[in-house]
Amino acid sequence: MYIEIKFTTRDCSLFPGNALSCKETFSLLYYEFDAATKEPPPWEPDSYKLIGRIAAGEGRFNTNTEVVINTEVKSIPVTKKGVYFAFRDQGACISILAIKVYYISCPEVSVNFARFPSTPTGREVTFIEQTIGTCVANAVIIENPIFLCKGDGKWYLPTGGCHCKPGYQADVDKQECKECPIGKYKHESGSHICELCPDHSKASDYGFTECRCDPTYYRAEKDPKNMACTQPPSAPQNLTVNFVDQSTVILSWNTPHMQGGRSDTTYRVVCDACSMGVKYIPNTEIFNDTKITITGLNAVTTYRFQVFAENGVSSLAGKSEYVDITVTTEASVPSLVSNVRITSVKSSELSISWDAPVIEVGGDSDLVERYEVRCYPRYDDATNATVIQTSELSATFKGLKPSTDYAIQVRAKTTRGWGEYTPVVFKKTPHAMGLDYVGENDNMQVRIIAGAIVAVVVLLVIIIIMTVLILRSRASDECNKKQPSDCDTLEYRNGEVHCKMDSSPIVTTHTNNKSKSSLTTPLFTPAVGVAAAGAGGTGGAGARSYVDPHTYEDPNQAVREFAREIDAGYITIEAIIGGGEFGDVCRGKLKLPPDGRTEIDVAIKTLKPGSADKARNDFLTEASIMGQFEHPNVIFLQGVVTKSNPVMIITEFMENGSLDTFLRANDGKFQVLQLVGMLRGIASGMQYLAEMNYVHRDLAARNVLVNAALVCKIADFGLSREIESATEGAYTTRGGKIPVRWTAPEAIAFRKFTSASDVWSMGIVCWEVMSYGERPYWNWSNQDVIKSIEKGYRLPAPMDCPEAIYQLMLDCWQKERTHRPTFANLTQTLDKLIRTPDTLRKIAQNRGTNPLAPDAVDLTQLTSVSEWLASIKMSRYAESFERAGVTTLEAAARVTVQELTSLGITLVGHQKKIMNSVTALRAQMSATSQGFLV
Repeated sequence: MYIEIKFTTRDCSLFPGNALSCKETFSLLYYEFDAATKEPPPWEPDSYKLIGRIAAGEGRFNTNTEVVINTEVKSIPVTKKGVYFAFRDQGACISILAIKVYYISCPEVSVNFARFPSTPTGREVTFIEQTIGTCVANAVIIENPIFLCKGDGKWYLPTGGCHCKPGYQADVDKQECKECPIGKYKHESGSHICELCPDHSKASDYGFTECRCDPTYYRAEKDPKNMACTQPPSAPQNLTVNFVDQSTVILSWNTPHMQGGRSDTTYRVVCDACSMGVKYIPNTEIFNDTKITITGLNAVTTYRFQVFAENGVSSLAGKSEYVDITVTTEASVPSLVSNVRITSVKSSELSISWDAPVIEVGGDSDLVERYEVRCYPRYDDATNATVIQTSELSATFKGLKPSTDYAIQVRAKTTRGWGEYTPVVFKKTPHAMGLDYVGENDNMQVRIIAGAIVAVVVLLVIIIIMTVLILRSRASDECNKKQPSDCDTLEYRNGEVHCKMDSSPIVTTHTNNKSKSSLTTPLFTPAVGVAAAGAGGTGGAGARSYVDPHTYEDPNQAVREFAREIDAGYITIEAIIGGGEFGDVCRGKLKLPPDGRTEIDVAIKTLKPGSADKARNDFLTEASIMGQFEHPNVIFLQGVVTKSNPVMIITEFMENGSLDTFLRANDGKFQVLQLVGMLRGIASGMQYLAEMNYVHRDLAARNVLVNAALVCKIADFGLSREIESATEGAYTTRGGKIPVRWTAPEAIAFRKFTSASDVWSMGIVCWEVMSYGERPYWNWSNQDVIKSIEKGYRLPAPMDCPEAIYQLMLDCWQKERTHRPTFANLTQTLDKLIRTPDTLRKIAQNRGTNPLAPDAVDLTQLTSVSEWLASIKMSRYAESFERAGVTTLEAAARVTVQELTSLGITLVGHQKKIMNSVTALRAQMSATSQGFLV
């Protein structure tokens, strides 16, 4: 709810006698209530909540005639049915001219052909209301249309939507679906417009989904709707007999002169007098070739062949055009060649000989004119054979393939025609390196090649042995010359350095009760022995690398090198939005040089006046770090102000603040794909930092910021933060404090931070995101967290978490840092999951803590329903439970999901959180009582 006040204020300089008691500000307060009373609330400041102290931002008038009107707008979260506003004046001379109280709604709008009704904003400015739209008339849903209504009354991030039905075209400007006009059609749903009917078809009315073909034109069932209607082809042309003998006929023809507007013409040959033994090549009923060979025919027989031309619409027309021809086969020739034999075989050569046919006395017509020999691979078609015609009784085929089985046949031709081929003789050519059936020249070539190969192998063995000996000698010298910390395989134990390979086994990544069995197969297969620093990925040759500002003696020099100086006159501070370690964090405007006409929103960190030199150096160091980074998922440094007070760091403004707070405020409002998209952005930013050789050390959801478009960016690069154990889970070891719940085991034990330890933290961030900002390890102490991790315990899968994402977490939580994925691996895997959303449908088994376990919170010790709701951070529903008569824990243990809906608890995430606690409460109450709850 918003309140707008218009007022005037007199300058205190007009009252010199009362200068000490004069003020130029007044306070705005409010009091909420659920039921109206006859009397207003008591006029006591303690009964009201302070909205803010208001000063004259436009100015004060200091004469009797000048009047300056100020306007101030404030907002409050709405938690009850009514509210009183109060103004408190403690010495100011003010006049309140007008008061306006109102709330903001996102207006009714149509987007993606879905209509979204007017939607009031949430009870707080940071709350997001999710609205589900409905398809406009004549549209069908493609994905649930969802629009997010933010606290400023604007719509953000539409997802899903609708498409116009077939027969209707989209009017994008008006967001309407209109009927296709006459002569046009649209055959599928979508946002595209209606199309003109293809050739030889028409649409005679409005809203056609398919144009109808003209008479004698057809459209096949598999033809696309935008294809022109077509006709069957005409008959083939120029049917010719290419060859004929006693048993074989070869026919050929030309394509039809009219194809019917198609390119799928096929042919079919029909022979009325052919027996079952006749064979066709090609041997399919329909084919594309314009040639066919028919074998197995009878000698001196007349055959009629019909050649049909058909295409995809011939069956619809019910008629096919054809051409026919009559052929008579030749008389049989009894000239059969005998005794076919292989005389020589080489790797690429076959020599064949045979005996001439036996000719009867007086059979002059059977004298052999020539022989035909054909050779083809055993499993190939005889029509593709290599053919030699000769008058000799032998032939040689050259250029054959080694290690191939060949078929050989011979036939003779007399004056009466060709005789039949001899039965097939098979012979396999030897391997090119083989010694069987090779001639003298081939044998010599083989010996030369074999000798050369042996010599090369011996030489390679000698080179490899010498190389290994030299590398071992150098490696020993290098390790002896270097400092202990330079060796990749060093371990730190009890302050001592041990240079040996780590061969300890991998600890089970998750423990459920007492079972220590492995859950699932890791998404990554890590390379054993990879250096730990590789867990973050490394840049290629010449890649830009991070420079530690601590290497500079003067921090101001580092700032000058990595950050640009901004004139304080270009900066306007609008409001304080938080407090940091060094000072206030404000929202403001930055005028962009050179003309200063363009303004952008920025976040401004200020250094407290009078801060020590160490604080100033640390403040500037953080700016020097940020100034080296430029990536879409890393917070961008606009510049610094160091030449005037206060010293400031200017960064881009992130409207939704820290990721953990944002998720808790919008519990259950996002789709899984949106959450995975946030994780992908974080992984991409960390991949960039790792490739810059920068180790973050404190990656957590609280250190990730979110802008209005839900883009996540890595932030908080301060190296000297004071972390309070009570609020951030820090654990003190020698050398400083570290956030235990987010830190890898080796970093806790040995303070060894690498990109691999950042990967562990990335796994915790994944858990925070999928659980909507829940605290890792809940209310466990730091010592309990450390002991549990060492024993192999890992956080359970958050509610409704996809199995693929939970497996990603477990991979990040491998005890051996060399077994963890790199940030490049994580980014690539998250990209694949986003591109294939079906992989996110399988939900990980919820391995929640046992409510009867010794370390589980004892809910039976709570004394009231409000206390129970507070323990699970659901206090906002305490009044709803009280109004419904649920005032005892026994009654709360009997609550169902349907009752939660009737209580006004409609968010799915909140329902699941409450029902999980109800289940635990029911189990604990049953265990401590003689009876049981039903």
